[in-house]
Amino acid sequence: MEHSSGNVLLIEDHQDIAEMVYAFFDNRGYTVDYAADGVTGLHLSVTNDYDVIILDLMLPGMDGLEVCEKLRKEGRRSTPVLMLTARDALQEKVAGLEAGADDYLVKPFDMEELEARVKALIRRKRGQVSPETLSVGDLTLDTGTLRVQRDGKDINLSPIGLKILTVLMRSAPRVVSRREVEREVWGDILPDSDTLRSHIYNLRKQIDRPFERPLLHTIQGAGYRIAQLNE
Repeated sequence: MEHSSGNVLLIEDHQDIAEMVYAFFDNRGYTVDYAADGVTGLHLSVTNDYDVIILDLMLPGMDGLEVCEKLRKEGRRSTPVLMLTARDALQEKVAGLEAGADDYLVKPFDMEELEARVKALIRRKRGQVSPETLSVGDLTLDTGTLRVQRDGKDINLSPIGLKILTVLMRSAPRVVSRREVEREVWGDILPDSDTLRSHIYNLRKQIDRPFERPLLHTIQGAGYRIAQLNE
């Protein structure tokens, strides 16, 4: 088949949109499961393995933000999530990404663009390395369980904080540019200029402030790095 296939979960309460998306992907060889509400969608997302989840923001019972947050925090699932919404405000995009979404598409959308974004998420998922334990100094990150510890103490990070930390720890001790971090974390939809800075501030507060030696360093004009520097 000309088009690459994958397992897709569509969580969308608008029947016309759901039927259109379902038919489009089904005709292209994808296996598509469907849920019309957040509770059913969350259940499917944690009990089955999907290559990507297409998740509407506005859902009955449990909205898309809550579904995504529960999927990440309680379900401990890293399945790529593409969030759909009729809202085009920056704060809605940031909220979706904060909840753990990997990409964002505003309604009305072109079906070819939706498929292109789904394909990109599937390629990224299939290209990921096996779960590993990253460590820098006394800081560890298990990419399988998403458990972060420093000096044996558990650290609870937001989904975006986890993504930033993973990018920096996989590259350690190399300096990672701001643009590279944004591309790895947010993909094609980049946040405004202050969003990454805010996340770095919060990440530093959680992994460095309670401890004696800082590990997260800002390199002016170059980017960021995780490293245990010599005194």
